Amino acid sequence: MNARTAADLDQALTGISGILVTPYDTEGEIAPDKLAPIIDRALAAGMHIPVVNGNTGEFYALTTEEAITMVREVATMVAGRAPLLAGVGRGIRDACALARASGKAGAAALMVHQPPDPFVSPRGTVDYIKAVSDAGDGLPIMLYLRNDAIGTQAIADLCALPGVRGVKWATPNPLKLAAAKAACDPSIVWVGGLAEIWAPAFYAVGARGFTSGLINIWPERSMAIHAALEAGDYAGANALIAGMKPFEDIRAEELNGTNVTGVKAALQATGHDCGPTRPPSAWPLTSAQQAKMSEFLASAGLA
Repeated sequence: MNARTAADLDQALTGISGILVTPYDTEGEIAPDKLAPIIDRALAAGMHIPVVNGNTGEFYALTTEEAITMVREVATMVAGRAPLLAGVGRGIRDACALARASGKAGAAALMVHQPPDPFVSPRGTVDYIKAVSDAGDGLPIMLYLRNDAIGTQAIADLCALPGVRGVKWATPNPLKLAAAKAACDPSIVWVGGLAEIWAPAFYAVGARGFTSGLINIWPERSMAIHAALEAGDYAGANALIAGMKPFEDIRAEELNGTNVTGVKAALQATGHDCGPTRPPSAWPLTSAQQAKMSEFLASAGLA
């Protein structure tokens, strides 16, 4: 990757990483084509970097072959309008196969899910990232950190690996984020990985940009929040966040088991039925959750 391309990618990463859902048909099979209008609207609104095979895309509910199909199809739909970030992970062989396929599909970078293995070790994770990087033939790496218990030094060791461009920080610990940032090369890009609600806190300690599931249904609001934060307008950003907070509150219920459920229920209610979620995610929303979702969509002018 040349210096210009690397700078363009870094700039995109400090924007909104739109985590796309994985649509299913009536038989429960993946139906990538249903994403076309969702991607088109989000890109028209200004989404900086679409993400396929993220957690809002039910990554762990997909087979590796399904994930490979999704990255190929989404890359075709994005068609070079923005850099595509492709999620990879699970067992090392699956992760490497997906990294190779993502590179061939035209992904601009790989987002490596933190291994959920119960016996994961910090130094073993270094080997894991190296193997994925090799399989991706040098594609830039974004680390997706959901557990900061590995400690600041281990995070710094991972960030020091060749090809690592940054970290999507998805733990509610801004002070640990600040410590990790201080321990790493200043060129590392730190992105808020807990969507809009946590973005102001992460911005306050030096992160830039954030992940978003809201991008699937209300990209204009996500863009407005990003613009406010980039301008240092925390009051404005928080006011905009207050208007979409009920959506995130629903997604956080049942131990976050309604995270994707809330997005797909909202899509269904707004005329973009992407099917249900797969177990162990909750489906459908409870009657009480659905009532709150309907109220939110009406108040937002989305339904």
